[in-house]
Amino acid sequence: MFGIRYIKAQPTVHLMQYRNGGIVRQGEGTSFFYYAPASTLVAVPVASRDAGFMLELATSDFQAVTVQGEVTYRVKDPARASALVDFSLLANGKYAAEDPQQRLRERVVTQTKVIIQQAIQALDLKQALKAPSTVARAAEQQLGAQPEIQALGLEVLGVSIVAIKPTPDIARALEAQAREANLKAADEAIYQRRIAAVENERSIRESELDTEVAIEEKRRQIQTAQMDAKAAMLKRENELRGEQMTADIELENNRRDLVASQAANTRALAEAEAHRVKSVMEALDQADPRVVQALAAVGMQPGQLIAQAFGGIAERAERIGQLNVSPELLAGLLGSASARPVRSAS
Repeated sequence: MFGIRYIKAQPTVHLMQYRNGGIVRQGEGTSFFYYAPASTLVAVPVASRDAGFMLELATSDFQAVTVQGEVTYRVKDPARASALVDFSLLANGKYAAEDPQQRLRERVVTQTKVIIQQAIQALDLKQALKAPSTVARAAEQQLGAQPEIQALGLEVLGVSIVAIKPTPDIARALEAQAREANLKAADEAIYQRRIAAVENERSIRESELDTEVAIEEKRRQIQTAQMDAKAAMLKRENELRGEQMTADIELENNRRDLVASQAANTRALAEAEAHRVKSVMEALDQADPRVVQALAAVGMQPGQLIAQAFGGIAERAERIGQLNVSPELLAGLLGSASARPVRSAS
């Protein structure tokens, strides 16, 4: 009514009112009444936007790759953005230009493509396939410093690369190459494992041989020690036997000397006794037999004297006609004989 209207913006929309070539009011999520015939409204979205892209590029070794990614940005300075891109609103609330947000998106994607293309062309195929994160970080840093991005008042929030893929033929070739490399690595691992097993077996065998050598050396030492002990024992036995033989020889010599000394003593005694007997016999030969007989009768018992008397009678029996022995004399002789002690034979 009378050209006065009311407008209310979302919190993610920066709303500006121009009148007579100047900004009357502005703000994010603001609302106000305005006079439509004399005012121009500009609505700049400041929320973050995602712009996907897919590029067909060539690496430094002239291999085609497909780069798929996404860039996230937002309008940081609405005044700059509205100065280069038409964000003005019509009376019905629609943009006067055709999709201004699409134009911002195209410019951001174009700058991103240029930067990623330069990064990919500096790498060969294998390096490019392994460097999505590296390319993404480089694109994010360079994109934020681009003059056009700064002139549009945009802020780059991030660049992500989902995948870098080669052509199907190259992919199959790389897959085959990787497969062969993996198989080769597996064969090498098996070979190394076998080498390790052989080495371990050799080490075990060497350890066993060392153990056997040590055991044999110990056995040889024991045998040598036993032989030395036996030799020492035999030597000691021979020494003891020699000492025993020496002692026996010395004992036999001593016995021989003793026997010789005893024999000499016995011979000397015998000679002395013979000399004594000889002297006695010589003396007796010169003496009267009756005197000798009388000397022999000294110390005899009465029975012995009577027996000696009977012997003398017997010697002269031819001269004696008759001999009478009284019973008393005979009883006395028998009594003295029975009174003698009888020795028992042992």
